[in-house]
Amino acid sequence: MTSSSLKHLLIGGLLLMGISTGANARDLVVVNPPSLGDPAPKGYSTAVIIPAGKRIAFVSGQGGFDSKGELSPDFSAQVKQAYVNLGLALEAIGARPSQVVKLNVFVVDHDMTKLGVLTEGVIRMFGATLPAQTLISVPKLAIDPMLFEVEAVVALD
Repeated sequence: MTSSSLKHLLIGGLLLMGISTGANARDLVVVNPPSLGDPAPKGYSTAVIIPAGKRIAFVSGQGGFDSKGELSPDFSAQVKQAYVNLGLALEAIGARPSQVVKLNVFVVDHDMTKLGVLTEGVIRMFGATLPAQTLISVPKLAIDPMLFEVEAVVALD
């Protein structure tokens, strides 16, 4: 069996398992097995596979600091600004949101009332190409008024 045949067989098998593939071998592959339910309404994908030949970048946690270095006391405002800041960090490394593979989000004293704000923020930034994501509830972050922080793993071309 040739390498090309094996690749097509593998991709065909992934499609049968409920895994969406990118347009070509250089695209990220999003994996959302039907047996685990659809995570998209919650703002994430179950897993994302990075194709061979991509470089990986790690973006440090971005908080909700504005350009003056100030934090709003409002959770929603911090989430919105943190995603703006993540976008600026991605731009600085020559990446787009569609290249983000994994997010870790840290929320001070998380409760279910914050989940809608978090989901709205990630969907606003990533649209239908949702990265894998882990939400971690923490008692506090690096600076007391911080309520939210997001870090990213990125597949660079």
